[in-house]
Amino acid sequence: MSNVSIRSLQIQLGANKVIDSLDLEVDAGEFIVLLGPSGCGKSTLLHSIAGLNDAAGGSIRIGGRDMTYADPKDRGIALVFQSYALYPTMNVERNMSFGLRINGTPKAEIERRVARAAEMLQLGPLLKRKPGQLSGGQRQRVAIGRAIVREADVFLFDEPLSNLDAKLRTELRRELKTLHRQLGATMIYVTHDQVEAMTLADRMAVMKGGAIQQFDTPDAIYRAPENLFVASFLGSPGMNLFRGRIETDGAIRFTDGHMALDLSHYPFRQRPAHGQSVVLGVRPEDVEVSAGGACRAPVTLVEAMGAHRIVWHDYHGTQVAAIVQDDRPGGAFSLRAGQVSLFDETSTQRL
Repeated sequence: MSNVSIRSLQIQLGANKVIDSLDLEVDAGEFIVLLGPSGCGKSTLLHSIAGLNDAAGGSIRIGGRDMTYADPKDRGIALVFQSYALYPTMNVERNMSFGLRINGTPKAEIERRVARAAEMLQLGPLLKRKPGQLSGGQRQRVAIGRAIVREADVFLFDEPLSNLDAKLRTELRRELKTLHRQLGATMIYVTHDQVEAMTLADRMAVMKGGAIQQFDTPDAIYRAPENLFVASFLGSPGMNLFRGRIETDGAIRFTDGHMALDLSHYPFRQRPAHGQSVVLGVRPEDVEVSAGGACRAPVTLVEAMGAHRIVWHDYHGTQVAAIVQDDRPGGAFSLRAGQVSLFDETSTQRL
């Protein structure tokens, strides 16, 4: 396994500068997820690590070696694409071993590697089948197996589960995490699916506009988003946002004209100014629904989710989601002051 070090990377596609001066440090053996909406540059970054995009500036080092301008075959990487890209006339065993055979790997070594990958991915009974005889999930396992047999230093995954249905995505997500523990390899995984990111990542980089907005553990990003984009992008439903201002006469409070929330224990990075325009964010699970709630708001929708319900309130024109575990009626709620996030309205950065 190898670390990946990216410094001041610039990627230009035609006249469009997709990535400008990006830094990223991936430790050896880490599972890193690049998360963001379509067009944010996450796949471009992954393809640049793989050597499929030429760097216009900066450096990419893999295992301490400068790979900025190295050919993909010399980088010690294995790449799994969204499409399976299997050879339809070859059986599973030959699909998995094709690259090794082309490189002249000894037959005994090929057999060892294929057998090991097949055992990890439960492909043993399928080795003699052709892709047309496999389900979508089985085909993706074969594509992953083809990467595993390379015994690469770094594994790169470009949205490998996006073509699968929800049940298969859940199964393969679990298998990928188990596979990472078994291999102990460095893995970098691209997705726009926040559930995949939260469950798979040791650390994740949330991207927007070709730049990393925040790079930390999933829990740290979820609990303390660095800016409004991260706060609103992560979570389902997303973070509830209230616009208002700070009052510092006496205790520090947030007010929006309808409620006043004591922020005396909020870990401000620097003391806010009196009257400063801010956005207060709170996750739906930190909205407490109760008859005696401080904020009165009619219920507009209740979504039954099985183990819990999402109760939507119309709070002076703003839709506020609350996650409740029972059948209590809505109509009033309070915010857990110890779980809120505050952002400057102008800069959108966390306070």
